[in-house]
Amino acid sequence: MGGLIAAHGQTPDKGALGVAPEAKILPVRFKIDGPHGEAGGLAQSIGYATQNGARVISISSTGAPGAEVQQAVQAAAQADIVLVAAAGNQPDDQHIGFPAAYPNVIAVGGINRDGRHADVSVIGQEIDIVAPAVEIYSTGINGGYRVGTGTSGAAAIVAGAAALIRAKYPYLPADEVAHRLTATAIDKGPPGRDDQYGYGVIDLVAALTADVPPRGFESVPATAPDDGGPTTAADGPRADQESSAATVRGLVTLGVLLAAGGAWGLFARRRRRSDDPPPRISR
Repeated sequence: MGGLIAAHGQTPDKGALGVAPEAKILPVRFKIDGPHGEAGGLAQSIGYATQNGARVISISSTGAPGAEVQQAVQAAAQADIVLVAAAGNQPDDQHIGFPAAYPNVIAVGGINRDGRHADVSVIGQEIDIVAPAVEIYSTGINGGYRVGTGTSGAAAIVAGAAALIRAKYPYLPADEVAHRLTATAIDKGPPGRDDQYGYGVIDLVAALTADVPPRGFESVPATAPDDGGPTTAADGPRADQESSAATVRGLVTLGVLLAAGGAWGLFARRRRRSDDPPPRISR
């Protein structure tokens, strides 16, 4: 999954290239059969990434709800970290797994190579966005390359997209990063949000370039008004920050969490739209 996020290739015509090839990876591994079990190991890993400067945390592990993981997710969200997680894979998972099902997490489902719902991807009201999840080629854990199918890969792709947004708009709060991803997604299925596609298929170009109105009075818009001509938020006091990330290749730290059983993911504070159903879990 780290390769999908930040692989930077070997030569111009060889090697894998991730979504955010200049992202800084903070790899964290936990055992699902450790003394605290999977939930305890995941919670500790989220906490470690939170305490060590991660701005995006990527986890593709699914499990049952638990107080430890929920508290770790809330702490990461309060630290303005983007949280994204794989929704889960059929037939092993019948419902959206945790931590993806928590409101503070971007729950990522999958599409196939035809752009339709992937059979492997679970569905549910918690799905926020979908990304490619079938026969995804990238780097392998033990060297070389691999092809994988599942929402873990989809979550990694969304994690890389979140890294690019944070690189281009370093002042944008985590919940607005999540909103930018869902607000610019390509609608699929029934009009509006649905349980297969969420708000739609990730559109990376639109997420980086569209004029997306902010959600909430505390948020900072992606573009700022001026006294006449068109400008972007790079103008003014944040210009130095913006120009330092001008390549928009992911110059942020991602906490990539890998379970010994094989799972990754990424988290972000969830944004509700005006037509969203009530929150599933109180914050």
